[in-house]
Amino acid sequence: MNLDDKSLEELFKLAAVVGNKRYHKLTAQDFEDYRKYDYWRYVNGDSECGTTLESQTWVKEHSDRDCPICDQKYSFKSGRTIDHKLPRAQYPWLSMDFRNFWVICQQCNREKAEMNWYEYEHYIYVNYLDRYSVIRDARPRELLRSLKQS
Repeated sequence: MNLDDKSLEELFKLAAVVGNKRYHKLTAQDFEDYRKYDYWRYVNGDSECGTTLESQTWVKEHSDRDCPICDQKYSFKSGRTIDHKLPRAQYPWLSMDFRNFWVICQQCNREKAEMNWYEYEHYIYVNYLDRYSVIRDARPRELLRSLKQS
């Protein structure tokens, strides 16, 4: 398929088809990793899982003072959250793959919700064109290539 002849709208539609596929059959190890993430991730605390020093350290090492998406200070946006670029609801076997993590503010995380990556890129492109280059640059290329090979 020659993608050079496609319009941007056609490319986004193609990407949505790819992004909505389910690529993997869960194993017992996948589920165990998923639960490890549930414990590890809570930066700001949670009644069920608690805050871990390891996740706090990871967030400090992998974030600046501003959210990479909206460019606002985390302190103005209800704090930092660890987000999966490829949602763990769709890709639970990637729940503890650190290449899939990024730190964004709570508001941007809520807005992204469970969108697959291409769906999210399209959403940003349509609604926040000025932010699109940041999202494009943050694309989890290596993970997306690995899904294509599955």
